[in-house]
Amino acid sequence: MARRMKIDFVSDVSCPWCIIGLRGLEEALAQTSDLIDANITFQPFELNPDMPQEGENIVEHIARKYGSTPEQSAANREIIRARAAAVGFTMSTSTESRIYNTFDAHRLLHWAEIEGHQRALKYALFEAYFSRGESPADHDVLIAAAEQAGLDGAAAREVLTSNRYAQDVRGAEQLWQSRGINAVPAVVIDGRYLISGGQPPEAFEEALRKIAADAT
Repeated sequence: MARRMKIDFVSDVSCPWCIIGLRGLEEALAQTSDLIDANITFQPFELNPDMPQEGENIVEHIARKYGSTPEQSAANREIIRARAAAVGFTMSTSTESRIYNTFDAHRLLHWAEIEGHQRALKYALFEAYFSRGESPADHDVLIAAAEQAGLDGAAAREVLTSNRYAQDVRGAEQLWQSRGINAVPAVVIDGRYLISGGQPPEAFEEALRKIAADAT
C-alpha cells in the first residue's frame, strides 16, 4: 500500500525555480506512485513583498538586488529557460520582463485551496506570468487565471477587492519563515523533511524514496 505523504510546497508565483521544482516533484511522484500517495498544499512566500503595483524591470531588479550585470542576467535566463523546457514548461522571459508584487495572488491561492482548485490556479498563474508575461498583481489577470482553473470569476473578484485572507496569508508566511524557510522553492514533507531548490525529477525521486523508506 502506498504511504500517505503530506507535502507543503512553499513558493512564489514569480519564482522561476518554483515551477521548475514543482514539475520535477510531480514527475518524481509519478515515478513513485506505488510507494507514495501525496497531497500537495501550496504555501505562500513573497520574494519581493515591498514591490509596488507597477513592478520593476527584471534586469534592473536583478542588478539592484544581486549586483548582476545584464550579461549575467541574460545567461541566467537562458539556464532557467532550458531547465524549464526540460520539464515541459515554456519560459518566455526577456529583457522587457518585470517583477511584480504577488500578495493578492497568494490571497487568491488561499481561497482556491478552500475551493479545491489550488493546483490548477497555481499552474494558471505560472503560465500567465512566465509564459505570457502578464502581471500577477493585475486583478483582471488573476480573475482570468481563476476562471481558467475552474473557479468562479465573480467570486474571485470579490476576494480580490476585499481584504479577505490577508491575515491568513501573512500568518502562513510568518509561520514558514519561523521554521527557517528563507528561500524557495522549499518542499516540506510531513513537517519533518526538507528538500530545497528547483531540483530535477531524479533528485526528487531519490529523496522521496529515502524518506518513504525511513518512514517505514
